[in-house]
Amino acid sequence: MKIIKLMGEIELLSGLHIGGGDDTMKIGGINNGVIKDINTDKPYIPGSSLKGKMRSLLEWDCGVVGIGDGNPFNSTLIESLPKDDNLINRAKTLLTLFGDKEGEFGITRISVGDCKLSEKSKYLELSEAKYENVINRQTGTAEHPRQIERVPAGVVFEYDIRIKVLEDNEEESLKEMIKKGMTLIEEDYLGGSGSRGYGRVAFSNKINWIE
Repeated sequence: MKIIKLMGEIELLSGLHIGGGDDTMKIGGINNGVIKDINTDKPYIPGSSLKGKMRSLLEWDCGVVGIGDGNPFNSTLIESLPKDDNLINRAKTLLTLFGDKEGEFGITRISVGDCKLSEKSKYLELSEAKYENVINRQTGTAEHPRQIERVPAGVVFEYDIRIKVLEDNEEESLKEMIKKGMTLIEEDYLGGSGSRGYGRVAFSNKINWIE
């Protein structure tokens, strides 16, 4: 077995919101804050958010969404796939990379660390309040105003992705799937409220793995 890693940066192209779980409403303040490091009070991107978004988009890309009634794809559902060798092989690579709760493909091979704030961004403004509301369809007036906290565009985070490679013949397929997952995130969004333009990001270095 060997462990290889991919490291680089995530640049925010639009404001990013990944909630911090603080439901306390402060009068005149932020209604929905972003997650922050408890020791530094600086925002970060949880590895679980990056990994979960990547897996979700890859399941769509592999054509396996919906087979498991909304649950993550697993090995018991392979027989339900169309008899297409390319599709089946990609689905198996997906399960090899992210693990299989049914056990046939074993534990997850991918580890995604929390994405800490880049040194180059530590002196930038790290928070902005985005005002949002609901438009009353009959009167055309704005209702229920609220402030959503975002990390603004231009801020850069550092990512660290690692995979366990057990057999030489699987290494390239695992690397390619991670590259595809990162590209899909760039084409979609990261975090919440993507349909309103949040969470547009760009990754640096999608190919230079370190052994």
